[in-house]
Amino acid sequence: MHIRTSFPYETTHEDLRIPLPGGTSHAFGSGGGTQLYARVWRPLTDERVPALLEYLPYRLTDWTAPRDWQRHPWYAGHGYASVRVDVRGHGNSEGMPGDEYSATELADGVEVVNWLAAQPWCDGKVGMFGISWGGFNSLQIAALAPEPLKAVVTVCSTDDRYDNDVHYMGGSVLAVDMHAWAATMLAFVSRPPDPRYVGPDWRDMWLKRLEQVDPFLHTWLAHQTRDDYWRHGSVCEDYGAIDAAVLAVGGWHDPYRDTVLRLVEHLPEDRVRGLIGPWSHQYPDRGLPPGPAIGFLQETLRWWDHWLKGVDSGAMREPLLRAYVSESHRPATVYDTLPGRWVGEPAWPSPNVSTISYGFQGAPVLVRSPQHTGVDAGRFFPFGNDADLPPDQRDEDARSACFEFEVGQETWVLGRPRVRLRLTSEVPRGQVVARLCDVAPDGSSTLVTRGVLNLSARHGRDRAVPWEPGATGEVAFELNGIGHVFPPGHRIRLAVSSAYWPWIWPQADSAAGFTLEPAGSFLELPVRSHGLDREIAFGEPEQSEPLGVNFPATLDEPRPERLVVRDVAKGEWRLEVDPRYGGTRVYPDGLEFTEDALETYTINEADPLSARTRSDWSIRLHRPELAWDTTVRTRSEITCDGTDFLTSNEVICTEGDEVVFHRTWEKRIPRTAG
Repeated sequence: MHIRTSFPYETTHEDLRIPLPGGTSHAFGSGGGTQLYARVWRPLTDERVPALLEYLPYRLTDWTAPRDWQRHPWYAGHGYASVRVDVRGHGNSEGMPGDEYSATELADGVEVVNWLAAQPWCDGKVGMFGISWGGFNSLQIAALAPEPLKAVVTVCSTDDRYDNDVHYMGGSVLAVDMHAWAATMLAFVSRPPDPRYVGPDWRDMWLKRLEQVDPFLHTWLAHQTRDDYWRHGSVCEDYGAIDAAVLAVGGWHDPYRDTVLRLVEHLPEDRVRGLIGPWSHQYPDRGLPPGPAIGFLQETLRWWDHWLKGVDSGAMREPLLRAYVSESHRPATVYDTLPGRWVGEPAWPSPNVSTISYGFQGAPVLVRSPQHTGVDAGRFFPFGNDADLPPDQRDEDARSACFEFEVGQETWVLGRPRVRLRLTSEVPRGQVVARLCDVAPDGSSTLVTRGVLNLSARHGRDRAVPWEPGATGEVAFELNGIGHVFPPGHRIRLAVSSAYWPWIWPQADSAAGFTLEPAGSFLELPVRSHGLDREIAFGEPEQSEPLGVNFPATLDEPRPERLVVRDVAKGEWRLEVDPRYGGTRVYPDGLEFTEDALETYTINEADPLSARTRSDWSIRLHRPELAWDTTVRTRSEITCDGTDFLTSNEVICTEGDEVVFHRTWEKRIPRTAG
């Protein structure tokens, strides 16, 4: 990593408040409208310059501040006004919090874009960028087409909120992140504004927010098929609504990478480019595993220069899609760097990729996986931690029905594999999980990619159609996209299971499994030709100077990131996960910020109705110089029976030793499809 200290422009930064209609841009509460808290880095120049916007609920004065300082000053040093804004009801912004990507959030975003374009230091052109939430709403605001918004860089985001987000996968409830992320946001939305930045009104703002809090979980579980709730904000509903140019970026170890493939397929090729590396859910310049990292800020600068300044930067002479194809590698939960090479595709679907079909062999097989199948799935959202990625899959393969194909010559896979399976089910509900593995001569099994289908979603994600008990039928579904090389002498293994806990919440009938008929069942691989590629290279990663956050040493023994506990006598399995978001840190402005989280997933290997998830959070924000000391504690749980999900949530907020807010929610939600 190169830390850049010299730039073409000297820069300055300031915090300000952006007025939404009816407000002013001065002190909080001085006008009739809502004001959003913003931090602006600008080049010191008399020229008017384009503005870049990153728009998030994640608190610019603390939680994202270290990351913000890596990139916003860098953009300002290259001649852009780079702006970080907190969403309404979060951080130090006014207003009440709402659901993710609400109509209000997006309308506010349009207002912010227009406000930036009208500033005397802006030339009227605006770009948006962001990762995850910020990448989502960049696309969604682009689909609303505010006139000043000319270009977007969307990283690790989705175009499909139902089937490619944290809520559902293949029509099945994502137990692992439906709950974990809802619980995380319950804790996040309960954090107070900071008195250093909003003054003495912080407590009233906090208490008013807390009265509006409702766990996202209630809403997300109430919509178990793809209905209008999920269509809102899913730009795949109308790609033609996006006028801005889009640079779509993802990582093969990020759950959202298929969005990049869909965007380069459906957006006009003169306004889109795609980039997929080996990365996790991180910006590609941060150097977090797996690498290699790239000079991502330089790549985005080429994009901004082309679309916002009219500079011939070569950004649009790059292939439509640049993708990293990883060489075969042994199973491990973390890789500093994955060996491989970059390839360029002139179109998507690519003329360099053809489908090769592998037919299954053998007699019909009963697939009745133990309910703990999936404990070695790895993290749904890898962040570059030591225990994120799936370990050796041999134990998981033993709980699945496996079909193998010899690799006679080097086989490059690029894109989304697909399975067509002929099944017989004796029960109306269930799910099928397919994992593609690379099996080495020594028997080690590396997970390459996977896919899931809720059998009731086989006719479409917008409906739930029970299986006719005893009937035989064909189902087809795609696995997540991947770039991977299978070398000669290895075996391609397709492992099929009827359970995948805790990724997939088990159906009530799923213990019965299904019968898989090899005759009429196929694995279809997108196989890429190779050997004629031009060289694709990137610069060294670089960033601006870090913020200077201090992480105090502790004598406490850190708990494991992922711990699997088996009660042999009871047949019970428990997975404990420490998401490791940040721990304790001290900021240069004096803020002491401590957070701790633990996720727990429990199931009995023979009982799908024993599934239980729990998430506990504690967040402390402390300013010794202001005698300000606040703590947020939350607990969130889900259990189930044959007809309902049962949810329990609790929030306790304290100022010093005083409990200022305490509320619990108990809710029963019908299992209409999940």
